[in-house]
Amino acid sequence: MKENILTSETEEWQKKRQKYVSSAVGNGNTHIAVRAKGALVTDSDGNTFIDFAGAIGVQNVGHCHPKIVDAVKETLDKYIHPGFNVIMYPEYIALCEKICEAAPGSFEKKAILLNSGAEAVENAVKIARRYTGRSAVVSFQRGFHGRTNLTMSMTSKVKPYKFGFGPFTSEIYQAPYPYYYRKPEGLSDEAYDQQVIAEFNDFFLGTVAPESVACLVMEPVQGEGGFVIPSTTFVHYVREFCSKHGIVFIADEIQAGFARTGKMFAIENFDVVPDLMTISKSLAAGFPLSGVVGKAEIIDACDLKGSLGGTYCGNPLACAAALAVFEVIKEENLLEKAEHIGHLFETTAREWKEAYPFIGDVRRLGAMAAIEFVTDPVTKTPDKARTSKIVRYANDHGLLLLDAGLKGNCIRLLCPLVITDEQLTEGLAIIQAGIESTINN
Repeated sequence: MKENILTSETEEWQKKRQKYVSSAVGNGNTHIAVRAKGALVTDSDGNTFIDFAGAIGVQNVGHCHPKIVDAVKETLDKYIHPGFNVIMYPEYIALCEKICEAAPGSFEKKAILLNSGAEAVENAVKIARRYTGRSAVVSFQRGFHGRTNLTMSMTSKVKPYKFGFGPFTSEIYQAPYPYYYRKPEGLSDEAYDQQVIAEFNDFFLGTVAPESVACLVMEPVQGEGGFVIPSTTFVHYVREFCSKHGIVFIADEIQAGFARTGKMFAIENFDVVPDLMTISKSLAAGFPLSGVVGKAEIIDACDLKGSLGGTYCGNPLACAAALAVFEVIKEENLLEKAEHIGHLFETTAREWKEAYPFIGDVRRLGAMAAIEFVTDPVTKTPDKARTSKIVRYANDHGLLLLDAGLKGNCIRLLCPLVITDEQLTEGLAIIQAGIESTINN
């Protein structure tokens, strides 16, 4: 595995980045991309990277899929952005129809299109508040929902997402969410579920009354939180609690949706139907697009024209890309492919777990998979330093890789679902070399 080459041209771009781009914008890799196709990204120096990041879960159908490119080019020949609030166009309406058909639930559904994941969450909260006449919002510990003021308030991780950016939005509360790897010693998963459910009930006694809560927003699999997966028992209990108390149950599918978990939407793995879902990231294969979809009666509670929407919401180029995404997922069997990828990843990662005592946990739902690193398997102390070294090694040796977790001690798999077995195996070999490089180092 050779180290990536850096030329003077790349160094010049890096200098310009330091001079002209905000230092608050993070870069997992500081090379300069010039081409991307499928699961590969090529930089300006000719180095090729296997992509295990997928633009943070955006590229489930792969970079520059020809079907996406053709759909966008065809639309571009017609218009760029008439603005749906000014004059309607078919792509917006057709995509809302497709999303409503794909979303779980047998009830009447409607959708609204927006620009980003955070914007989708903001609008879902607006809709729930209007529908219920309540103001409180409940998210979960370790959750991530965005970087706007409201979504930042709903997000757990203080640094870098919240530090110094207050005051935050009021009436936002964070409920307990299970973390089976870190459950008390000797407690079964079933007993732990009951413990967390008891804490969840206590939360609504000691923190906020359910009668005050407009909505509860849950990531079916926590993304930035470390790919933490709840049990069906817990998700069912939360769904039933919301139904009992008239709380709008919102599934945040922004990172987990569009085939990543082996289902079109992650919540389907738990046999639960949300009232609303927020969607984005892989919805449009890299074009800025998001949405809220769910019960028509809830969404139509916002009956004042212009109370929802925005200038660029539902851009026709992005809508055309998204319509093609649905076709690619079906035609290329990406639901089944996600499970195949996840299985290969898990098989290899569990072999590593047997060999390396500092690998504390391996977990996945479909191809949404993670490895958690600890300093000691007994104390389970998070090892952010080792994780950072592995991520850095990977990015220096041809693999785009991201960390995750509240304490930054997990690596996560977000590769395009069109990745080949050979590319996946090569990427895993780079991770293993990165792991080996941290031993006695």
